Amino acid sequence: MPTSIITTDDLREFKIELLDDIKKLLSKQATGKLKKYLKSSEVMDMLQVSPGTLQNLRINGTLPYTKIGGIIYYDVEEIQSVMTANRVHHKID
Repeated sequence: MPTSIITTDDLREFKIELLDDIKKLLSKQATGKLKKYLKSSEVMDMLQVSPGTLQNLRINGTLPYTKIGGIIYYDVEEIQSVMTANRVHHKID
């Protein structure tokens, strides 16, 4: 397996692409093109958690949800609120 070397130019290009993607997502959110409600599989992908972890977040009341006809939906804004409320800041001495 050949080794590839990453240059600062590669990193700069990656940064620009990443910022462009973030700008696109933010503009979609501003125009209301992002979904308001997500299904469990979408939330698991978004948060990178297992089905069991997502179930625990529901059971212990960490993550609010709505159940309609056996399908569980999560409000994107509530997920963002939970993530913001649980943000951890470490003080560097």
